Amino acid sequence: MSVHDELTSVQRCLDDLSRSLSRLEQQLGTGGLDIRRVRTDCEHLRESVALLREAATSPAAQRRPELVTIPDTPYDNSLWVDTDDEGLGARDRRAP
Repeated sequence: MSVHDELTSVQRCLDDLSRSLSRLEQQLGTGGLDIRRVRTDCEHLRESVALLREAATSPAAQRRPELVTIPDTPYDNSLWVDTDDEGLGARDRRAP
């Protein structure tokens, strides 16, 4: 399935959840903390899916990052002139 199809499927499931929550609210009442918490979570999920849909349709999402090839050849030793060995200090000095 494509990303668009998957997001549509998730949206349908959230719609079903919202309808089921509405039926539960009619039976249990809207005053309970638990039902309000589940309703809020459902709305957060709906917002998150909308953000995912926007990200999936943007041109930047369809462009893949360029891979950088790192050669296997050793680095030039002149890169390490005047550097300290990590944890050991400078080459011409003793560690404390």
